[in-house]
Amino acid sequence: MALWDKVKGQFIDVIEWVDDTGDTLVWKFPREGNEIKNGAQLIVRESQAAVFMHEGEIGDVFGPGRVELTTSNIPVLTTLKSWKYAFNAPFKCDVFFVSTRQFTDLKWGTKNPIMLRDPEFGPVRLRAFGSYCIRVNEPAAFIRQIAGTDTHFQTDEITGQLRNILVSRFADALAESKIPMLDLAANYNEMGDLLGSKLQPEFDEYGTALTKFLIENVSLPDEVEEALDKRTKMGLVGNLNQYTQFQTAEAIEAMAANPNAGSGAMGMIAGVGMGNVVGGAMQGAAQPQQATPPAEGPPPLPGQVQWFAGINNQQAGPFTPEQLQQMIAQGQIDRETLVWKQGMAGWEKAGEVSDLEGFFGAVPPPLPPG
Repeated sequence: MALWDKVKGQFIDVIEWVDDTGDTLVWKFPREGNEIKNGAQLIVRESQAAVFMHEGEIGDVFGPGRVELTTSNIPVLTTLKSWKYAFNAPFKCDVFFVSTRQFTDLKWGTKNPIMLRDPEFGPVRLRAFGSYCIRVNEPAAFIRQIAGTDTHFQTDEITGQLRNILVSRFADALAESKIPMLDLAANYNEMGDLLGSKLQPEFDEYGTALTKFLIENVSLPDEVEEALDKRTKMGLVGNLNQYTQFQTAEAIEAMAANPNAGSGAMGMIAGVGMGNVVGGAMQGAAQPQQATPPAEGPPPLPGQVQWFAGINNQQAGPFTPEQLQQMIAQGQIDRETLVWKQGMAGWEKAGEVSDLEGFFGAVPPPLPPG
């Protein structure tokens, strides 16, 4: 009787897995020489699957539920092995439990910056990171392709490979989208959904499903972000003259409210005044310079004759006679150029105005040919 109890104790009656780790994908039921007897109870919980393997070959796959293991409900395994005792005696078999629940908050990110050509800023380097979720949807394929005979397979053993796939495909999609850098944040959801659908065929090879792909941030190098912040500040300041005038008014108001401020308040006003001068200079430098008329000189003396000329179909002037003579010598005005001064009935050709004949006589004739 004692010998029978010893033999009976070697048989396993219940096969189940209670997972309390939170990151285990595959767990092998510990056999250690014990055998599974005919009629043993297999308990598979929700978000689990049980995969039977005999001598390296995958047999039956059971979903959630309670199953009594008999010849009739293990057809694939029975085909793989011709049981000598037709399940009247114990049999040996590897049982792998696969977690089919969703594994969330898995991180991805670029190890090196992605080089892109932005339509506004030119060449830029971008970094990106986010998270994704996966779920094993083909337990047999997952064991065959990834887990193998690993008795305890966890998420960190596959996330490195999945992260490399995600980053590679994300960099390619980001470059092809040609979305301006400042508009990327408005397209995170669209890019995430698009990439999720395009990446699914690659995840199918591993027996997994990419249930969610999220882009959390696309960032610039620190020095570029600092320059962009300065540009934003300039846009917020707007008119530098108005800004410095406002600062001056604030400083005067503060000094009036605190007469004891003394030299401190005066120093503030002086500083604001200096800022006003510098700001005005900067604003003036930023404005385009007005084109000056050729041969510009001092304003004409009172009573001096003022000439006007039609240059490039536009009225130019007034010019003093000396300026007009210089422009004729430089070839800016020729005999066909229309000129006018006060007292003339209308515009006339410069070569036909008696007051200007002496100016043209001073111009040397063209060289003879040859």
